[in-house]
Amino acid sequence: MTIKLNDILQIEDLNNTKIRFLMNDEHHPIEQFESKDDKLLDGHYWNYKSKSYKIGQKTFGFIKIKANEDLWLLHHASEITKVLNIMDGPGYEYNILRQYEKYFGRLIIKYKNTATQLIQYASTVIDKCEIYKILPDIFDNDIFPGYDKVNISWEDLSRVLQKGNWRTALENQKGVYLITDISNGKRYVGSAYGKDMLLGRWEDYKETGHGGNKDLKGLPLAHIKANFRYSILDIFKSTTEDDVIREREGWWKEVLLSRKFGYNKN
Repeated sequence: MTIKLNDILQIEDLNNTKIRFLMNDEHHPIEQFESKDDKLLDGHYWNYKSKSYKIGQKTFGFIKIKANEDLWLLHHASEITKVLNIMDGPGYEYNILRQYEKYFGRLIIKYKNTATQLIQYASTVIDKCEIYKILPDIFDNDIFPGYDKVNISWEDLSRVLQKGNWRTALENQKGVYLITDISNGKRYVGSAYGKDMLLGRWEDYKETGHGGNKDLKGLPLAHIKANFRYSILDIFKSTTEDDVIREREGWWKEVLLSRKFGYNKN
């Protein structure tokens, strides 16, 4: 049996309620949610050429979880208390609707958006919104995916290294890793076998961008942040001899030609 969104929310005045669907565009709202970035609510209360809301309206905010899926996460609900004279910016004061707060970050709906307008009256869309799942805890898209599935940007790296499950996975494994520059296809192969192993090595990249590698020091930090992606080629137990790690590092440099066409110089 299909459960519709209003079976849970029980909104009475659908004609005076608006739902705002935030896509995974250049602002990356799902990442803003996970990092508790205030800009997420700026986007929800943003005015463009016309006002988005009026005093007394209820507003619900949903974020698309992945670009290729029709799944949306509830992140906010409020009632508008004041309209500010601001265009091309966040233009409202509001009171959070506390009765829905328990669902923030937990309620996921399935909804196929076909409209170009991302703010819609609830009366026109709520019957098309199905309950997909209510999570037991706050949504976290940063669960460690497995060593063979790591493929993250510098921005992702900076965020996930704060997560306990990532830290536990990386600090207990030596390994060989790959950095790819998506602007030109150049690669850098490195290895991790010192303190905190992969975690310690990648924290160096988080702090400096180049991680102390002379082959990368000549690149601007802005370029690294915009273009570098990080993945893992091999993992080894902490008891593995360091010479084994270095040998595999050299092998991967040969296979991927990262000395000839990439950033490795030795």
